[in-house]
Amino acid sequence: MLEKMAKAAGVSDPSPNPISEVQCIGSFSIFPGSRLAIRCAARGTARREADLKPVILAGAVLLSMIAGITDLRSRRIPNWLTVPGLVIGLAMNTYFGSWSGLWTSLKGAGLGLAVLLPFVLVRSLGAGDWKLAGAVGAFTGPKLLADLLVGSVFMAGIMAVALVIYKGRVRQTMRNIGHIVVSLVTFRLPESRVSLDDPDSLKVPYGVALALSVVLYSAAHLWGVA
Repeated sequence: MLEKMAKAAGVSDPSPNPISEVQCIGSFSIFPGSRLAIRCAARGTARREADLKPVILAGAVLLSMIAGITDLRSRRIPNWLTVPGLVIGLAMNTYFGSWSGLWTSLKGAGLGLAVLLPFVLVRSLGAGDWKLAGAVGAFTGPKLLADLLVGSVFMAGIMAVALVIYKGRVRQTMRNIGHIVVSLVTFRLPESRVSLDDPDSLKVPYGVALALSVVLYSAAHLWGVA
């Protein structure tokens, strides 16, 4: 009907109308049978094809679980886990997504390494955690990794608050946070007493927090929530 009206008005294709651009709701159109409906359906199909492959997500979960258990036991994440994990993530995305998959994987790894690098430089995060974020990003790509990093921050915060309260170190922790914030604003390294290299400082295994975020997202994805 829309096409007949457009032809009667002397317009060959109604699709250039800017209003038609907002008539796609997900993969559906308010004009079934029209060219716009076909475009909306194709767009929805492309979006579904761009979703993370289950086998790739499973690889990210396996990597995160091993890293989380290792970090919880020894408080370190070894290179023999993170470096091959990054390579496998690149290889799997390349296999399933060709060059575009490789580019997505590289962007995910780069995002993880870039975002956490400042925390490594101020010694508030270990190099193993930093490399783990890059390896997870190689599996998930940048968009999902951004959500996982935000989730891991909340998870680490919950773990840190519980640990601080349990150890009775609330005042000292607030002072240390103040020193770190001032250091970031003034672009200076904080004093050594606020570094996690201090044996008396409380240590939160970030690898565990990131692993929990990956596992929780995977469970939500499996149940169709995410």
